[in-house]
Amino acid sequence: MSKHSDLVIEAKGISRGFRQGSKRVQVLNDVNLQVPGGTSMAIVGASGAGKSTLLHILGGLDKPDEGEVLVDGQSLWEMSDSERSDLRNSRLGFIYQFHHLLPEFTALENVAMPLLIRGKPASTATRQASDLLEKVGLGQRLDHKPGELSGGERQRAAVARALVGNPGCVLGDEPTGNLDERTANQVFSQLLELNTELNTSLILVTHDMGLAARMNQRFELHLGSLQAF
Repeated sequence: MSKHSDLVIEAKGISRGFRQGSKRVQVLNDVNLQVPGGTSMAIVGASGAGKSTLLHILGGLDKPDEGEVLVDGQSLWEMSDSERSDLRNSRLGFIYQFHHLLPEFTALENVAMPLLIRGKPASTATRQASDLLEKVGLGQRLDHKPGELSGGERQRAAVARALVGNPGCVLGDEPTGNLDERTANQVFSQLLELNTELNTSLILVTHDMGLAARMNQRFELHLGSLQAF
């Protein structure tokens, strides 16, 4: 067994730049972040500041130019692709602005999918998916496909899918940015409740300062640096 750290995610000296034409644009510059278990944090900043890039690096979806990311004390980029993929699937959940549910599957099948990929028995995966959909208010919608759900319902199903494996941390990229204010608040409140109930850490990129204010910690990404505020 690998040793688990008290920190779910730790980023050390993360730098990342991109080439735009003949210029190189540095979006992250020596970023450090520690994410303890059970906490919630918001990352805000102007469009193009690199918030999504940072989130992708924290989740092992993008490789930094410099620095390292540890999940449960294990360095993501010292692993093989399959080891990193397994760790992501077992310890991290992802929610995006657009739900990314598979249109041909029901809400129940979509939420059970991460557990089935992990090799859980279908009965276990279905039960856990059903329980979580019940918690997000979709107990009556298990057999509905995404096209038969409202925008808020689809995003709630995406929240359930991110949390179904009881991950150490959920990473959300503007997960309520595509919803009207009332629905966004409802979905966000459910996400925070489950964050507390399941003791899962939550890192949220958001433009909404009202939502950011409800998190335990707040950071602004500005000119490549991450500052608490």
